Amino acid sequence: MPPDVKILPAYDRSTLINSAIDNLKMTLTEETIIVALIIIAFLLHFRSSFVAIFTLPTAVLVSFLIMKLQGINANIMSLGGIAIAIGAMVDASIILVENAASHMSEDQDKPKEKQRPHWNIIMESAKEVGPSIFYSLLVITVSFLPVFTLEQQEGRLFKPLAFTKTYAMGAAAILAVTIVPVLLGYFVRGKMRKEEDNPITRFLVKLYHPVVDFVMKRRYWVMGTALAVILVTIIPFTKIGSEFMPPLYEGDLLYMPTTLPGVSITKAREILQQTDKIIASFPEVETVFGKIGRAETATDPAPLTMIETTIQLKPKDQWREGMTPEKLIEELNNAVQISGLTNAWTMPIKTRIDMLSTGIKTPVGIKIAGPDLNILQDLGKQVEEVIKTVPGTRSAYAERSVGGNYVDFNIDREAIARYGLNIQDVQDVFMSAVGGMNITKTVEGIERYPVNLRYQRDYRENIESLKRVLVPIPGGGNIPLEELGNIEVVKGPPMIKSENARPNTWVFVDLTVSDIGSFIEDAKSAIDKHITLPPGYSIKWSGQYEYMERASAHLSLVIPLTLLIVIVLLYMNTKSMLKTGIVLLALPFSLVGAIWFLYLAGFNLSVAVWVGIIALLGVDAETGVVMLLYLDISYEKFKKNGLLKTMADLKESIFEGAVKRVRPKMMTVLTTMLGLLPILIGVGVGSDTMKRIAAPMVGGILTSFIMELTVYPAIFYALKRREVRKMWKEQEQLNPAVN
Repeated sequence: MPPDVKILPAYDRSTLINSAIDNLKMTLTEETIIVALIIIAFLLHFRSSFVAIFTLPTAVLVSFLIMKLQGINANIMSLGGIAIAIGAMVDASIILVENAASHMSEDQDKPKEKQRPHWNIIMESAKEVGPSIFYSLLVITVSFLPVFTLEQQEGRLFKPLAFTKTYAMGAAAILAVTIVPVLLGYFVRGKMRKEEDNPITRFLVKLYHPVVDFVMKRRYWVMGTALAVILVTIIPFTKIGSEFMPPLYEGDLLYMPTTLPGVSITKAREILQQTDKIIASFPEVETVFGKIGRAETATDPAPLTMIETTIQLKPKDQWREGMTPEKLIEELNNAVQISGLTNAWTMPIKTRIDMLSTGIKTPVGIKIAGPDLNILQDLGKQVEEVIKTVPGTRSAYAERSVGGNYVDFNIDREAIARYGLNIQDVQDVFMSAVGGMNITKTVEGIERYPVNLRYQRDYRENIESLKRVLVPIPGGGNIPLEELGNIEVVKGPPMIKSENARPNTWVFVDLTVSDIGSFIEDAKSAIDKHITLPPGYSIKWSGQYEYMERASAHLSLVIPLTLLIVIVLLYMNTKSMLKTGIVLLALPFSLVGAIWFLYLAGFNLSVAVWVGIIALLGVDAETGVVMLLYLDISYEKFKKNGLLKTMADLKESIFEGAVKRVRPKMMTVLTTMLGLLPILIGVGVGSDTMKRIAAPMVGGILTSFIMELTVYPAIFYALKRREVRKMWKEQEQLNPAVN
């Protein structure tokens, strides 16, 4: 190649892909370290901690192996599935290890002759919590079924996440019931520290003890407050916006303005050069590559009115201080203001997916359907003007259904008959003058090229020049075209779009806000107020809104069915509808924190958020099972040993099940919640989507845990008071009969 010629990429996705994967790999590493440190800090026994930590890399490796066999690539979503499962993966192992350590600690206090064999202790401790752990892990797995049922774009996006999360949790569950109990026998041995010997546990017990005393004393007040908190949460929920997917910042931009129909190729090229020059002047821009018109393929039916400019940006550390993608787009939009040009700013990958799915290149599109193209164009203009007044609109452009310019030559049949001409003779001259005619072929080796002949531009660039084009007549001589007919420019459809066999005109709407749901509600109200559709015409909202409506309708059907399956699984574990109901209280408790977190963080409801909420419901059902499990174990222990003689004894049993067993509950919650912290504070590529998944999980786990620690003992005490009184009454009736 010549020294002054270079080949440069106009667009390169590899930087985005590598950055996203590297960011998630770092997040996975950070999560693993945090989870390991939490386990070590609470157990203060390295060998026991190793058993729980062992689950993490092993389950992740199993997930990678299945991904390889299934053909799932390492991408944002597939790695994200493992990332949101990191904390929950070790829950089963934590409970098994902690319960074994607790049993061994109790056994060490007994005289030598009463101490049980080591493996018996391991077996009994595993049997005590094993069934509940199994069902809780099953609930977590089943709760993710709605994600597997997602369809089309959202399904292709989130199914890899659902697969990898399920694989990770499945591997962790298998390890918990196979290898972990064996490892317990070998590693959980020697002198075990008591829970109260751990300074962290001692602090938690000291803090939690008066809380349990208070909630049992003021149990109805506590339950009423919990109900009030749930009801108050309706207020922020009504103020949260909605969108299909959070914006994934791709690192590059795509500028797709639209001109009015009838623009000439010369003018279109001039506009393209002007916009490219303005955009390239920004210091954040690396390269600008603009395209106008269409390629010679049916897969790219782009009209001359649509410009596509790919903007490659520099790394963010080379941007001006305080500059963000949103500010940059706003500055670019203000700088590129050309009369007759309607701006639209988006991102390359997102736009390609949107246009392949619905044909709409902007976040919101309006498709107006009806039989008459002229009426469609008028309606499109009216909608465009109304939409521009709706808050949140950056730009709106309605396609001109009949806005194209055509040169029509109406032949005067009587005139051509006077000169002895026929229609074909006149049409051939007109066609060769304007469009050219292939007159022969040239053969160069094995290559063949057509030779096209037409008038030079000076003889055909305007109507007056065309009128002077000469037509030879049979008798000799020439006659100008204007003597043989009328040449005029008329309006017509530049492109006819149709859906469901009905002609369409589309309105493209670019937004300054991400809350698409609220924007469309405002836009619908404005259109209903100012525009009356004639009979036979209809309006359909498209773009991201179309995806959002489809996903919402689908999830509203699947999630209740999944909850029904979860209820059945919980009942199979507890064998009691009352206990199942208590466990299910974790779900509204978790939604309190999820909704408040989303509201305060300014996140909209989206498919990503719903995926996080679905994952949250499974995790919170697990924490509810664990909380109820320890309360039940303690109560049954007191009941079996005949220690429930007074209400003070009942309180003591609840105190032992709630306060003295706070360590495993705190460990499972902290590993899950703090394990998500690197995702929540991440700023790399792909973090926007992952934050929406992690946000409801973190907020929900926090409030669910707080309310479980306070409300569960109150409810349990209220229910068991009746059971204990009934038991005492039966004993009183039995004792006189015996006497």
